[in-house]
Amino acid sequence: MNIKIAPSILSADFANLERDIRKIDTADYVHVDIMDGEFVPNISIGIPVVKAIRPVTDLPLDVHLMIAKPVRYVEQFCDAGADLVTVHVESDFPENIHAALEKIHAKGKRAGIVLKPNTRAEAALPYLKECDIVLVMTVEPGFGGQKFMADMMPKVAQLRAMLDEVNPDCELEVDGGVDTATRDACVNAGANVLVAGSAVYKASDIPAKIKALREG
Repeated sequence: MNIKIAPSILSADFANLERDIRKIDTADYVHVDIMDGEFVPNISIGIPVVKAIRPVTDLPLDVHLMIAKPVRYVEQFCDAGADLVTVHVESDFPENIHAALEKIHAKGKRAGIVLKPNTRAEAALPYLKECDIVLVMTVEPGFGGQKFMADMMPKVAQLRAMLDEVNPDCELEVDGGVDTATRDACVNAGANVLVAGSAVYKASDIPAKIKALREG
């Protein structure tokens, strides 16, 4: 399985964001966490920052919307330069989640859904055929640097099995507490995209850390 690494710029130095994004140029995606203070109890960055960082990297921008009613904004994030936009299944009514995925695809971008730790795998079922990626949170969304929740691995495995039936090309991503000590559990459960924030940005040798996460 081809493992992709998506360092989260939530752990970068926001005063030197261009510099810190260039430090991860051996990764596969740049993971961008958008928080609105409503869906999650924290506020991070928004559309102007996505637009500003788009020219400084050739890597795809993996934009994770931790916002209420994301259907209102997905097109703007696509226009700002997101390559891949994920929305939480818990963030709106199902018809609006479907509409958000449709709008992202209409912009020619890749779309996906996200599940919080307390959300069962079955909640993803109505959307799986429409997804290019499914993201399983292995921490509570809203803050970086939390401890990895190993009890999410059966859910990852369940989702991989569900995807293999209806959409085998769909990527499966995990986000939260991922490091070299936890990456094997994620990969063995079927994840192929690993989001890592603190693990990458606190490393003394960032390219070596990315390589270790990718290769195990």
